[in-house]
Order: sequence, then structure tokens, then C-alpha cells
Amino acid sequence: MDIHSPLKKFFGFSQFKGLQEDVIKSILDKKNTFVIMPTGGGKSLCYQLPALMNEGTAIVISPLIALMKNQVDAIRGISEHEGVAHVLNSSLNKSEVTKVKSDIENGITKLLYVAPESLIKEEYVAFLKQQTISFVAIDEAHCISEWGHDFRPSYSRISELRELNPNVCFAAFTATANNRVKDDIIEKLGLRNVKLHQTSFLRENVAYRVFQSENKKARTLELCKSLKNSSGIVYCQTRRSVRELNLMLQSEGLSSEMYHGGMKNEE
Repeated sequence: MDIHSPLKKFFGFSQFKGLQEDVIKSILDKKNTFVIMPTGGGKSLCYQLPALMNEGTAIVISPLIALMKNQVDAIRGISEHEGVAHVLNSSLNKSEVTKVKSDIENGITKLLYVAPESLIKEEYVAFLKQQTISFVAIDEAHCISEWGHDFRPSYSRISELRELNPNVCFAAFTATANNRVKDDIIEKLGLRNVKLHQTSFLRENVAYRVFQSENKKARTLELCKSLKNSSGIVYCQTRRSVRELNLMLQSEGLSSEMYHGGMKNEE
């Protein structure tokens, strides 16, 4: 099967990078697929391209509403049909949900992005059972594992989607998963005869350094000041820590912003 022509047609690329080609072929061959690929490795194209090539609608499960919207907008930008991609979540009103269902029934929608909490609603499950589903992609698949860093209970019910069609393949994607998390994901999704595609977490454009410090805030401030003409990301364990660090950096005259879903809620 020629997958380079569709790559050029839809995305304007002449070649794949990394494991993309192997992953896409695996999905097109309807094999259960598990992909461990670092951020920036091009995971989204691995399910977007086969969705555009396949008959029916691919379901993409994602925990991040903002990410879903960005990807929907991007796919709509390469198609003449706005309904080629849709989001289905709690942000939609009844008329918008009706439009989504209509586009799916009429074979227009190739990618349906769904939050896991919405997907397990009986209304949606009953509707999707009547549709042609090309495959199910699970983004941020570590969320299904109780050993993962962002466990979400609704993810544990994703395997119920096999009721839509026992022969529909599942493709799980994550940037980080040790062996314990990987095995847990495979078990909870019921991935039999799964094809594993894994690349190194190391990236040539990222340098890693490890420091020990009794005063983490002071050490972080020191590092930020030493990299004054550069930009970076500081990860914190809680949202409260994010706020405190952000205020400290700003008080020292450094430009910083907070980013975290639901920043209004404290942990």
C-alpha cells in the first residue's frame, strides 16, 4: 500500500521520520499497536494519516481538551470538509452534538476526538455501535495505568469500546512508560498480539543535567538567572508549587508564565 502519496497530499511531507512509517503500516494492517515515542516524535500523524486513508471514523481518545481542539483545527485546515474532524465532549451543546453525529453518519468525519469521560456515556456508545469505526487511538495512554503519573479512572473503561466491534484495532500512544506501566496498559486495554514500536527517550536537541540541592527554590532561581537569555520549562509536583515558583521568578524580574489544566483549582 502506498502511504507516501497520501502523506504528501494531506500533510505536504515527502518522507516519514523515526518510527512513523512502521506505526502507520501497523494500524493500516489492523494490528493492535503500542507506540512509545518522545514528545516531538510525531505521534499525532501516526493516527491522523491512517484515519484519513481508511473507510469510516477513527476514534481518538485524549484527556486534553485544548490539544483536541488544536488537532481538529489543523486537520480541518487540510480538508475541504469542516466535518472531517470533530470534538465530542461536555463543551458541546445539543445542536453541536447533532451536527457531529450527522457528519459521522454521512461518512464525512474521519477523526472523532473524544474525552474518555464523554466516550463512556451510554448515549454515545449506543450511537457509535451503529457506525463504521476504522480504529481506536488512545493518546496519553499512560493515563490508563494506576502506575502512571496521571491516572484517570475513566480511562480504565476504554476496553469496553471493543463492544463496538471486536475486530477494531486499538493503537495506544504515550511518550513515557516503563515496563510496569507498559504491561499495565496492554493488560487493561486487552491488547492481544500487540505490535510494539518504541524509540529512545533521548533527544539530540535536549541536554539533561541532574542537580541535588537542599533548597530547591533557590537552586531553581539560580539556574533561571544563569539562563536569562534562554527559555525553559520547570515542572512542579503540584499546582500550588507552580504558583509559588511563578510568583518568586516574577518578583526577581524574570519573565515567567504558568501552564496547567484547571489552574483555578488547587491541589
